Amino acid sequence: MTDSTASGAHGFEHGTFDEWPLELRKLFDGTSIKTKTGFTASLLAADEGRVQTSLLSVGELFAPDRGTLCFSLWPQSRAARLVSKTGRATLTFVFNEAFFQVQLQARIAPLEGTSVTCFIATIESGEWQKVPYARLAQGIGFEFAQGHGDAVLARWRKQIDVLKRAASAAA
Repeated sequence: MTDSTASGAHGFEHGTFDEWPLELRKLFDGTSIKTKTGFTASLLAADEGRVQTSLLSVGELFAPDRGTLCFSLWPQSRAARLVSKTGRATLTFVFNEAFFQVQLQARIAPLEGTSVTCFIATIESGEWQKVPYARLAQGIGFEFAQGHGDAVLARWRKQIDVLKRAASAAA
């Protein structure tokens, strides 16, 4: 695992990694989803200068090991089509007051009987950065609309189970 950290002028901190740091594996471990609601990551896919973004919750992300991320997208989404075509994606998010950007190499995990397209991705490189004078409180956050929380949590649990199946099938 490569993990480096450095401080620059004005206390700028940044680091790189090629495997999930322990605290991020815990975030993406598929457990305790209810305590992680509100977290949102942005998955970016690009082709010929066009960038498509999909917003993903902890119910659509699963890290089965130190170097892998499984994620699900709606099959009809533009991001799903681009990731399928290029095999590349970038995941960005805010966590522990730092901005993270993770470059991924992804492929479809063919699964029967699911309404989402599952991808198995390996980390090519990751980096994070933060400054002491401006604390990142959150990136893109959300709250459940009244009366929808239980249904969404149930759907997320099912999606995590699907991603676990995809990870097992890909192993």
